[in-house]
Amino acid sequence: MELNPRVAEVAVPNDLDRRESFCRQIVRSAGEIALKGFVSIGASGYRMKGPQDFLTETDAAVERYIKAAVAEAFPQDGFLGEETGGVAAHDIWVVDPIDGTANFARGIPHYCISVAFVSGEAIEIGAIYNPSLDELHFARRGRGATRNGVPIHVAPTCEFDRACVEFGWSNRQSNDSYVAALTSILGHGANVRRGASGALGLAYVADGRSDAYAELHMHPWDCMAGLLMVQEAGGIVGPYLSQDGLRHGGPVIAAAPGIAAGMAEATGLRLDTVGA
Repeated sequence: MELNPRVAEVAVPNDLDRRESFCRQIVRSAGEIALKGFVSIGASGYRMKGPQDFLTETDAAVERYIKAAVAEAFPQDGFLGEETGGVAAHDIWVVDPIDGTANFARGIPHYCISVAFVSGEAIEIGAIYNPSLDELHFARRGRGATRNGVPIHVAPTCEFDRACVEFGWSNRQSNDSYVAALTSILGHGANVRRGASGALGLAYVADGRSDAYAELHMHPWDCMAGLLMVQEAGGIVGPYLSQDGLRHGGPVIAAAPGIAAGMAEATGLRLDTVGA
């Protein structure tokens, strides 16, 4: 899904304090909608958008709620959502209403709402909230990252044969590409897992629960908040925005500094020590 090429002519003044407060509130209140849907979902509570691409009524309900709230609070900001697309703007909210929908649809409480605010060439605010666990990972550029208000940091892991990393995949790249990268990661000695939520995978790197996350292609709503989070927690990420990731998506790598180079070598993905 691509952004509409029309760019808003006038951007709202960059009031980040107000947007931060709004983001914290809206992601938690949207979480109430998501949790209600999760508790009540049944075997027929989802449909397929494509191969292994799940969609529930809750995805649409959460996105409608956040989109309406953004339009009311910041009417000149752009909005890009997984379900409804968006219009390019200097200041834009990037939202995945339910990341990990396959888990959500099958009653597995490993899913989240991901919200990022991007201004110009920088991700300024990121929130990743798992309502089932009541865990809110949050970051603001230059102010660190937290989980439920407590500062978090990437893991100190330096040896690849002690690393536990997550590697995501989808049908946007060939199976051969993923198998080759996975084989290389395993060959370097890391333990590899897949949780089926890229946003939470990135949040867990920021939180030191995983040592790295990589995927050969991710949409912006899946990764924008998490990339900021990893950086603010002391990790290293790839050059996602500078490679036009907001418009077209692209490869994602995020890692603790001690294994970042090894992860880049194993996957063939490029690191950016300056910014996302």
